Amino acid sequence: MARPAAALAMVFKLVASAQDRWRAISGASLVALVRSGARFKNGVLVEREEAA
Repeated sequence: MARPAAALAMVFKLVASAQDRWRAISGASLVALVRSGARFKNGVLVEREEAA
């Protein structure tokens, strides 16, 4: 069984290497719109739905 210090070191190295590949959240300001029910199409806010 691994020692707690060794396990902590392995977790740290794993997170440090994964951090390089993670993307930052660039649309944090849009969360309120999404929660209020705003519609987006291909990442663009849809002001009004077109009648089909």
